[in-house]
Amino acid sequence: MARFTLPRDLYHGKGAMEALKTFEGKKAIVCVGGGSMKRFGFLDKAVGYLQQAGMEVKIFDGIEPDPSVETVMRGAAAMAEFEPDWIIAIGGGSPIDAAKAMWIKYEYPDITFEEMCKVFGIPKLRQKARFCAISSTSGTATEVTAFSIITDYDKGIKYPIADFEITPDVAIVDPELAETMPKKLVAHTGMDAMTHAIEAYVSTANCAYTDPLAIFAIRMIQADLVGSYNGDMAKRDAMHDAQCLAGMAFSNALLGIVHSMAHKTGAAFADYGAHIIHGAANAMYLPKVIAFNAKDPAAKARYGVIADEMKLGGANDDEKVRLLIEYLRGMNDDLNIPHGIKFYGADSYPCEQGFVPEDVFLARLPEIAKNAIGDACTGSNPRQPSQEEMEKLLKCCYYDTEVDF
Repeated sequence: MARFTLPRDLYHGKGAMEALKTFEGKKAIVCVGGGSMKRFGFLDKAVGYLQQAGMEVKIFDGIEPDPSVETVMRGAAAMAEFEPDWIIAIGGGSPIDAAKAMWIKYEYPDITFEEMCKVFGIPKLRQKARFCAISSTSGTATEVTAFSIITDYDKGIKYPIADFEITPDVAIVDPELAETMPKKLVAHTGMDAMTHAIEAYVSTANCAYTDPLAIFAIRMIQADLVGSYNGDMAKRDAMHDAQCLAGMAFSNALLGIVHSMAHKTGAAFADYGAHIIHGAANAMYLPKVIAFNAKDPAAKARYGVIADEMKLGGANDDEKVRLLIEYLRGMNDDLNIPHGIKFYGADSYPCEQGFVPEDVFLARLPEIAKNAIGDACTGSNPRQPSQEEMEKLLKCCYYDTEVDF
């Protein structure tokens, strides 16, 4: 028996935030990140709508990119004090992911972070509050997913929390918020969405309910991402829907080792002054993982279907896989994303020598590979890597060399 879970309600299209006026409750806490939602007036708008609904509203702001365990605990403490019956998270993936984890700790004060990270092991939520997610970026799709990514900075590791319990009750997908994204964010979140859709389609947990969502998202992203990056607002609006469809697919079909590797490399070199931004990591690793997974016959055939849907040509599946890899690398070029960690600058742009020194990468490689194999996303990857294979694959992602194993 399989399960397919999405938010009960999804409001979409311009002006969808007005749905907040219809919410029933006494108190709402609004979780938000840095300044963009304030600067563009969306936070005030959300608070105003909730007040029109008759609720007392508290703001928990300052949630950082790649939110920490400490931020989660502070937010949960604020919730325990305020006792909201609605948790509203607005912004990119970081505030929404953080609010999901806060929600768990608010409902179960004694739960530890380690217990929260037990895959599909969260106790029943909604005893104290319901959850609404309003996404401002077109990539993570956390507004419709059963996932949250939280960073333990002491260990330099990003941990996925995975459980259908944290699927939001309400998702609001309003493209007006996405129109404010800076160009670099458009690129990274867009390739995150492409990775979601492709990994969901080849995942071992794919099914007839997730396949159409994944394929349609891939076709939309192919049609709209580069144009969105170059300032076409109609395509920017379309991408906000495309990433949500990709999220619906992967929340139920799960992901693969592109995400495992991105999770475990993202903060692994923070002591050298930067993170490898999640969407950029996915973009760099995806072509390498496709080459690795295509050694599995079932995965190769599925990549062939993706290439057909993208109308890339190819007389057989081997040619189609090659053309798919070439196309995705070309997208990275169009979006100014590097092809390997060695060439990833601290500002995320391509450069001759990135911020991660070779000797540091090689010294940390065994531990990163071990952690990636243990990541929650690895289990549904179509080809299970050994420690040696994961290390070789990560080396290919560092040096941008061909995967031939």
